[in-house]
Amino acid sequence: MNKVLVICGATASGKTSLAVDCALKLNTQVISADSQLIYKGLDIGTAKPTEAEKRGVKHHLIDIVEPNASFSVSDYRNAAIPVLNSLLNEGKTPIICGGTGFYINSLLFDLSYGKVAADSKIREKYAKLLEKDGAQALYDKLKSVDSETAHKLHINDTKRIIRALEIYEVSGKKKSEQNDSLIPVINYTAVAINYPREVLYNRIDRRVDEMFERGLVDEVKELLNSGIDENCQCMQAIGYKEVVFGLKNGGLDSTMRDIIKQNTRHYAKRQITFFKKLQGIHWLEPQEATADKVAEILKND
Repeated sequence: MNKVLVICGATASGKTSLAVDCALKLNTQVISADSQLIYKGLDIGTAKPTEAEKRGVKHHLIDIVEPNASFSVSDYRNAAIPVLNSLLNEGKTPIICGGTGFYINSLLFDLSYGKVAADSKIREKYAKLLEKDGAQALYDKLKSVDSETAHKLHINDTKRIIRALEIYEVSGKKKSEQNDSLIPVINYTAVAINYPREVLYNRIDRRVDEMFERGLVDEVKELLNSGIDENCQCMQAIGYKEVVFGLKNGGLDSTMRDIIKQNTRHYAKRQITFFKKLQGIHWLEPQEATADKVAEILKND
């Protein structure tokens, strides 16, 4: 079919399970599009699929970098494209599964990010800010000058955050004021599971509770004890930064849980808003989110 299947949407909406069902039906493999699953050692807080949950389906782009490494959308694309092309060349339908919208867009579209010339001094300035104060500080800086662009970018997409700041400083105009277009470079079908908001929030709450029961706090402690700096890119993820803050300030598990649940709900809302703009996406009600239904959509799309 020379087509790619994208299974995207909000966190805790059942993407992984549906992707495995579809991979088994289509005899194919899954390419993860999640900015936290790339990290080794971050298992519980990222809801990383276990071998049992993968059910024998090969998953790519999981556990590919050390937790102290920085990783950009560009890095993701460079790692994912060869896998994508290899599966297509084998006559398979690759399944891209995840909730990091800019990872997915980097594979589906030819993205333009402005024609403003580069300025090495400005880039160096913000690279130093990132190294010194972490991804959150860099992201907050962009929010202060161009909140619209900031809301479109993932906090860990530091390369494009720096580019947006560079555009603002060089041109005096916000990145959001420039006209970028999404030009598809590959034939794809995209689906997402459309849970009612309150049902999704309940699923998020249960997932966070399960993370604590499985040992999220101990996982964070082990990462810190192994020498991972709290300002590393991976530690800015929801679930990790809240536990770090709690450990530093004597917070209770219950307080950490509540904050993580709230922040995850906010993130889910942003994901839904992002994916609603994805060209041609099919939103499936939970009861119809089956491999058979997706195969039918894939065939007719």
